[in-house]
Amino acid sequence: MTEGSPETQGAVHCIIHGRVQGVGFRYATMQEASRRGIVGWVKNRWDGTVEVYAEGSMAALTSFLRWLEKGPPGARVERIEAGWQKPSGAYRRFSIEY
Repeated sequence: MTEGSPETQGAVHCIIHGRVQGVGFRYATMQEASRRGIVGWVKNRWDGTVEVYAEGSMAALTSFLRWLEKGPPGARVERIEAGWQKPSGAYRRFSIEY
């Protein structure tokens, strides 16, 4: 996880709805998260949504959520379910899960 005091660190769990599979969403999400110093994972779900768990600074997570609202070119995000959590500290990088 990125450096900072516990108060400035957070985690968010998201389910992204829309045209988000088959458009490079997971790979682009991994690149965006890594660029922002965010750790966690992204994966496709059976129902056509994409699930994201991310930990990092609150500033990085906020800008990451703004990016997720649009996604990569070709995606059409309809809505995001997002829940804030305490970071687990269990992740060292951002990865695509299968």
